[in-house]
Amino acid sequence: MRLCFLVEEQYRYDGMPVDVIRQLTAWGHRVDVLRPGSSLMRLSEVVRAGQHDAWVLKTVSGGPGLTLLEAAASVGLTTVNDARAIRGVRDKALAAVIAEARGLPVPVTYAAARAEEFAQLPASAYPLVVKPADGSSGRAVRLVPDPGRLAPQDGAEGGGGMLIAQPYVPNSGIDLKVYSVDGELYATERRSPLHPDQPARERHVPLTPEVAAIAAEVGAAYGLDLYGVDIVFGPDGPVVVDVNDFPSFRQVPDAVARVASAILRLAGAGHGSVPSPRPPLTAQAPLAGGGA
Repeated sequence: MRLCFLVEEQYRYDGMPVDVIRQLTAWGHRVDVLRPGSSLMRLSEVVRAGQHDAWVLKTVSGGPGLTLLEAAASVGLTTVNDARAIRGVRDKALAAVIAEARGLPVPVTYAAARAEEFAQLPASAYPLVVKPADGSSGRAVRLVPDPGRLAPQDGAEGGGGMLIAQPYVPNSGIDLKVYSVDGELYATERRSPLHPDQPARERHVPLTPEVAAIAAEVGAAYGLDLYGVDIVFGPDGPVVVDVNDFPSFRQVPDAVARVASAILRLAGAGHGSVPSPRPPLTAQAPLAGGGA
């Protein structure tokens, strides 16, 4: 198969997707790598129906990669994940509306153009978790204990985009990250970015039926195939606090081979056939240069 990966500079040497690209190449597939934002592109040549079996996106939330992926989808190319599904989770304000409509356990969500506007909320809403609606990788997420501390620090929330705020869910300071790879669910515990005082630990943990059902419903609600769900355990049970398309898949057993196989299956499903990959590589070396 011939695949196109959209990989922005931030992820150029990251294991996801670098090792996945190496694995696919070792299995005999052709992988072209485009780096949105780093070079001039003639769109009529870059996005051409029939040139690739599927396009795969690994970019920052607000980067230009999603536009290119949507362009590929507009001419009938298969995308991983579905381009419309990615838009639904990368806009966190939109994601909150979708989650609430599907009955997922999510905090009440407020949106505003400036953090100071959240001062209109009643005292009972505090402390608040405030973050950019187009944020990713924990960027500019902060815990605001009271209205007097709403003003952004050092322009960290700059960019002029929408902000969202959610009442803080009291928890132990440990997040549960649930990864979905081709319908299979894997869970890891890790320190919450809102609790840097907690021990820095990350480990694979079993999934309860309740959490597994929530994670599966997240995939159905947004139409995602490869995704991660951040869950905290509050006084009333598990709460979904974030959803990510194509996350790191850390602590997932044989993550590289599993993700690569999932991409091939999804690409094949878009063309009426499912490829059979060769056995996975025993080791993944760093990817050098600008492509594979």
